[in-house]
Amino acid sequence: MSENAAVGASPGYVCRYCRLSSDASGPACPNCGAPVAVREIRDDEGWVEQPPIADLARIQVGRSRCQITGSYVPVAEMSLAAGDQVYFSHHVLLWADPATQLAARPMAKGWDRRLAGMPLVMLEATGPGRIAFSDNDPGELIAVPLEAGQSIDVTEGHFLVATAAVSYDWVNTVVWWAIGQKSERVYHYPRGRYADRFTAQQRGLLLLHARGNTFIRDLGDGERIYVVPRALVYKDRSVAMNIHMERPESPRAHWQLIPMIRLTGPGRVAIQSQYEFEPEAHWGWDLLGPDGSWRNWNPDPNRWRRGLKEREPLYP
Repeated sequence: MSENAAVGASPGYVCRYCRLSSDASGPACPNCGAPVAVREIRDDEGWVEQPPIADLARIQVGRSRCQITGSYVPVAEMSLAAGDQVYFSHHVLLWADPATQLAARPMAKGWDRRLAGMPLVMLEATGPGRIAFSDNDPGELIAVPLEAGQSIDVTEGHFLVATAAVSYDWVNTVVWWAIGQKSERVYHYPRGRYADRFTAQQRGLLLLHARGNTFIRDLGDGERIYVVPRALVYKDRSVAMNIHMERPESPRAHWQLIPMIRLTGPGRVAIQSQYEFEPEAHWGWDLLGPDGSWRNWNPDPNRWRRGLKEREPLYP
């Protein structure tokens, strides 16, 4: 890892994390809350650690304001101006002023999300009033200001709250692999079947929650990387996402398959440092999602049957 000193704040300050300009008169970027006087931490592969939003940092959202409180399990406290609106899933609501109007948000296409088997309800809050949100896991809040027309895809379980100027939709991740014949095929989605897509109709703010630390990277046109599925937090809409399978080198572990996500630029990608990971134990896969790929690390490829259908016999 290498550290580079940050450029001092100036009237033409451009935040290296949200990429927006501001006067940076305070200690934090008013658009995303990232500290102004901070040292950039970048590894040799191009990943940059996004500094956590400092305690009591304030983000201006039009006439409303968001204050981030806490370090381990941060809380986003929003002071909504009259008529301003935000929406969120009900399980992240921490508290709200009695004056804040809460209502169920109508969702298109039969929206159905569940947590621990219980349905999640999308709510909307309208100012004036104060309201606070928090997730359950230790980590960091990521403030993503979106300009008009800008769109990002967020993996399941990271959305916290968004302003009304940011529209919401969900898309099929097409990241899957399957076992079995067509009549009895079982599908597996290592990062969930759907991803949340947020698009700004005009300038707005999206708040996400990441577990552990957050790292971001800008992929060039055609640049390709592989990440553990549950490490991915969000990506630009321009970044292509596909399934990739890794087979370990040891022939005695041929039943272990490691599902990965292949990301192809151009665009920005964000990952988290804390995630669950276990190799998949089974006797092979029959089909990969669109444009899927796989790589066999066994030093003797002649022992393995060629082609997409790679069911293999057990051998010593």
